[in-house]
Amino acid sequence: MKVDYNQAYNIFRWHLIFFFPSFIRMLKSLENLLQKQRLFALFENSTCFRLDGVRKALIKMKNSTLKIFVVIILLIAFPIVSFCAAISICTWNLKDFGKSKSCAEIAFIANVLKDYDVVAIQEVVAGYGGAQAVARLVDALDTKGSKWDYTISDPTSSSAYKTERYAYIWKKNKATRKGRAWLEKKYNIEIDREPYYITLSAEGKEITLVNFHAITKSKQPETEVKYLKFLPGSYPNQTLIFVGDFNLPQSHSVFNPLKGMGYEPLLLNQKTSLRQKCINNDCLASEYDNMFFIRKKCKVTRCGIIPFYNRNTDFHEARLISDHVPVFAEIEIM
Repeated sequence: MKVDYNQAYNIFRWHLIFFFPSFIRMLKSLENLLQKQRLFALFENSTCFRLDGVRKALIKMKNSTLKIFVVIILLIAFPIVSFCAAISICTWNLKDFGKSKSCAEIAFIANVLKDYDVVAIQEVVAGYGGAQAVARLVDALDTKGSKWDYTISDPTSSSAYKTERYAYIWKKNKATRKGRAWLEKKYNIEIDREPYYITLSAEGKEITLVNFHAITKSKQPETEVKYLKFLPGSYPNQTLIFVGDFNLPQSHSVFNPLKGMGYEPLLLNQKTSLRQKCINNDCLASEYDNMFFIRKKCKVTRCGIIPFYNRNTDFHEARLISDHVPVFAEIEIM
């Protein structure tokens, strides 16, 4: 049964106001105490009520009576806040991810990804070995402390040379899949490797990831990226987050229609593909990988790239794992 946290919150708050008006008058006298307990800090720079943060703060409090008062006062005193869900997302083009990846490489990838809740993967080999490599990665991740689930797309409808699969993997205790994942069919002719969608639920909030790998730079990826602007209209009731390898910088004019709809790039002026070799410790080449999200629906608390090649003493060996770095975001879903 799906719980409407906002509705439950409002019912509880108004019942408290009606039956316990004296608690309102206690707010002033408790303010200094609350400040000392640092509970007000939970709401700084945030527009949502973070249950995990409140829980951790209350655990540190020794006085049981004070805990009860604090919870009640916070519910009454912050009528404008809403519940949200925190989740971390990572996207990674894993370069011919299939049977060629050794056990050592799979273990390395698992160590890079283990701290994130949801991972979107591009360039899973369409033929034998691709789906098996994803299963091997999930098996490796299962040994890292959390249990994972995954889904793999059918091969994209592009030519045999360009076709590939997408994959999503996620921690079972952090997200739940809603329905089946699916490949975009409306624009599968215009887009060589049509996007792969999944709707996930986290703490009662839902997002739909749109996993996309554009054609290479030499083939003019803007000719198919331009169709992404039509996708929000196809799914007006879903919170879309575009993730993947666009083979274009976010500054390209082809993204302007998406930006006009309120979508913002996660990274600005951040290179994500690897050079053939590092030049004066500069190992990154182009701004290709990114995420696009609507800020009023998703608040980013932390983001960046994972320079995994720094964990490997041999840059050539790092490039065998991937010629792209992972991109990550920690977000609050409104």
